[in-house]
Amino acid sequence: MKLTRLSSEGEIFHRFLTPKWAHLPTSGAGAASDGGRFNRPGIEALYLSRAPQTALEEYRQGASITPPATLAAYTVRLDPIVDLSAGFDPLVWDSKWAEWDCQWRKIARIDHKIPTCWLLSDIAITAGYKGVLFPSLQHAGGTNLVVFSANLDPSDSVEVHDPDGRLPKDQSSWP
Repeated sequence: MKLTRLSSEGEIFHRFLTPKWAHLPTSGAGAASDGGRFNRPGIEALYLSRAPQTALEEYRQGASITPPATLAAYTVRLDPIVDLSAGFDPLVWDSKWAEWDCQWRKIARIDHKIPTCWLLSDIAITAGYKGVLFPSLQHAGGTNLVVFSANLDPSDSVEVHDPDGRLPKDQSSWP
C-alpha cells in the first residue's frame, strides 16, 4: 500500500456544503448517515476535493441541475494517509484494492452486500490511517480525499477557511 502525508504547511482542498451541514463544515456526520465510498453508515468521514471543479462534480453526482450549496476551502495536514491518487497499480497495491471504484451504492443498497471499498476503509481505519487520497470518478483527472474523523489526533489539522465567520453557526436559518 502506498502511503504519504499531506504537507506540514497544509494542502488546500474544497467541498460544496449543503445548507443542512454548512454549520458543521468539518463534520463527517452527513456521510455517516448514509455511508460513502470509503465509509459505512455510522462512520464519520469528510469528503474533500483538490480542485473546486472536482468538488462541484462530486457534489452534483451527475445531476443536470446543481442543488444549493456553499463552496468552502480547507487547509489540511494529515499523516499518514493512503495514497491511491494514481489509481490501482498491481505492482504497488494488494489485489484487494483493485475494486476500490466498485459501484458501492448498488452493492450496499440494492444487493444488500458489503462493498469492497468499505472493507478497504475498514483496513485503513483499523491500521490508523487518517484518510485516503483517490481519483474522482465524477471529474476526470480530479483527486479526492476522504478524512476519517475518528482517527485524527492533535498533530492533524482539517480547518475550513472562514476568516469573516460567514458560515452559519447552527441550523436556525434552515427549517
